Amino acid sequence: MVIGSGPNGLAAAILLARAGYAVTVYEAAAQIGGGTRSAELTLPGFIHDVCSSVHPMAVASPCFEQFPLAQFGLEWVHPAVPLAHPLDDGTAVVLDRSIDATAANLGPDGDAWRRLFQPLVAAWPSTRHDMLGPLLRIPRHPFLMARFGLRALRSARSLAESCFQGVRARALFAGVAAHSLLPLEERPSAAVALALSICGHTSGWPFPRGGAQRIADSLAGYFRSLGGEIRTESPVTSLPDAPIVMCDITPRQLLALGGDRLPASYRRALERYRYGPGSHKVDWALDGPIPWRAPECARAGTVHLGGTLEEIAAWEGSHRGQPFVLLTQPSLFDPSRAPAGKHTAWGYCHVPNGSALDMTDAIESQVERYAPGFRARILARHVLTPAMLEKRNPNLVGGDVGGGAMTLRQTLFRPTPSLYRTPIQGVYLCSSSTPPGGSVHGMCGYHAVRAL
Repeated sequence: MVIGSGPNGLAAAILLARAGYAVTVYEAAAQIGGGTRSAELTLPGFIHDVCSSVHPMAVASPCFEQFPLAQFGLEWVHPAVPLAHPLDDGTAVVLDRSIDATAANLGPDGDAWRRLFQPLVAAWPSTRHDMLGPLLRIPRHPFLMARFGLRALRSARSLAESCFQGVRARALFAGVAAHSLLPLEERPSAAVALALSICGHTSGWPFPRGGAQRIADSLAGYFRSLGGEIRTESPVTSLPDAPIVMCDITPRQLLALGGDRLPASYRRALERYRYGPGSHKVDWALDGPIPWRAPECARAGTVHLGGTLEEIAAWEGSHRGQPFVLLTQPSLFDPSRAPAGKHTAWGYCHVPNGSALDMTDAIESQVERYAPGFRARILARHVLTPAMLEKRNPNLVGGDVGGGAMTLRQTLFRPTPSLYRTPIQGVYLCSSSTPPGGSVHGMCGYHAVRAL
């Protein structure tokens, strides 16, 4: 059996079913998907992604590529460019699929961007299997991984400042690094910036047509075609005595389910597990597209709003100043998300875990900073605080969307040195609290089944 119907749980269920097991997935909520859910959060006809929205790791996943998900309704929509990062001078720096096109808008840092990314992008078809798995094992391509690791194990700020001299390249790199949910001065925040930028140059940062729910629905459709069963509104209150139990849950839920069946030493290790910052998220139904000052932003599926590296680092390190806002605008490229002529957008910022601060006005002020007149286009908004996110999905502890802090220690030993294995025979963890961590890729479920 599998506990939880997020992408990692569904990936594990599929792999077990393909191996000949009879598998049932138990989901406490009425809707499957975990972090890949969509709903009409604001007004009828406006489809919003409840948690994840843009999915660079999903299209790059060695797990998902094994599944015929297109046959079950999954279609990727690629914006003209993956990412734009506006600045206060009215321009925006762009992460383009082309390294040369990206370099061309970085001024004197263009050659430095090429030197950093061309070897990594060329090696990606080989290294992605190692990068999206446990690091404490012999890699398939040790020399290529060593080249990546020398840069990845640094802090994002130190790597950006050593590689780039100008504001534009440093800001672009810092914004991507902020997806790590780590202070930019902390290792290995550079790893996330490198991996997501490589994805931007190789497979893009696309949306699923119709919403993130389509990822879960296509995985579920394929799983059911293999004979699998999914039971929604079926919470599991204790670890069952099943031959195999895959747990798409975080250490906090495993502690609650396992109780005294878990040895004291393992319980203590789980209790020490650190969760990362929370998220304060706002969804908007809009009367028209966001009126960006920089026209490049209208070509991008994702827009990072935070100014310079120094501004972004200040927010991600201490949550002081103006928030760094991650924004997606899927309806510009997927008309199925909103009624004709209308649009949706989704934005959030990182806050202290469990924070009760209302960041809605601060988030909208950051959008207005780069898109004067934005507020006048809001028809309705829907706010999700960290507590609301956790109520919708208990895996989002304190609003942490990454399944736990991606510190250096928790990157290596996630959540403990035993990784996917628990001390209970047949019980495995397969959530984002195991390697390779957060994002939608199914690789945690993939590696948990390999461990089995």
